[in-house]
Amino acid sequence: MIHRFQSLTRGRRTQSRCNARKKQSPQEKIIVLGSFVAVLALALALSPPSVAAAVKAHAVARLIGLDGKPMGQASFQQTAHGVLIEIDVHGLQPGAHAIMIHTTGSCDPKKLFTSAGPDLNFDPTKPHGYLVKGGPRAGDLPNQFAGADGSLHATLLSNAFSLGNGKKTIFRPVGASIIVNARGDDYWSQPDGNAGPRLACGTIMRTVAPGGRRGAARRKHE
Repeated sequence: MIHRFQSLTRGRRTQSRCNARKKQSPQEKIIVLGSFVAVLALALALSPPSVAAAVKAHAVARLIGLDGKPMGQASFQQTAHGVLIEIDVHGLQPGAHAIMIHTTGSCDPKKLFTSAGPDLNFDPTKPHGYLVKGGPRAGDLPNQFAGADGSLHATLLSNAFSLGNGKKTIFRPVGASIIVNARGDDYWSQPDGNAGPRLACGTIMRTVAPGGRRGAARRKHE
């Protein structure tokens, strides 16, 4: 009797092991796969920046006036369609104001911001202005308007330059600046559209390199 009981017990254990080795049903596989995907998604969401997905190139500029005091800021975001520029400036006269990207990353109020050089131009033969044959230059942007309170907020898109490392990058050894002029650009007169004095200037600083990640060290050109 004892031998028979042991034999039955061994038979049940063998049957249990066989059942355990049976293949999972399709429904069970889906449940297991779904659980794995959920765990993976949670892990990625909680991952530190070092393993997070790369973001588009980004830059900022802090604008100052001729007295050296802050007048606003501009942000630059690389997109698939060009560079998206958002600018906020205060302390302006109401009306139209020219906004241009300039060739040098230097804003010296003592030099009336002439240290920023002319507007950005990758082709020396190109003239300034949207209405001029052969224009505009890469740094030319449409006029923007300050309200009655002297504040200006604008969003622009330009594909004439980039925040990358290619031929159209503004991050060359000498850098680049953004400048707001006293008057609007007439899109015709040389060399700056008769836009008047330079009132505000900001050196453009890279905050996120191409293919980099947020929090990267800023790169400033002086």
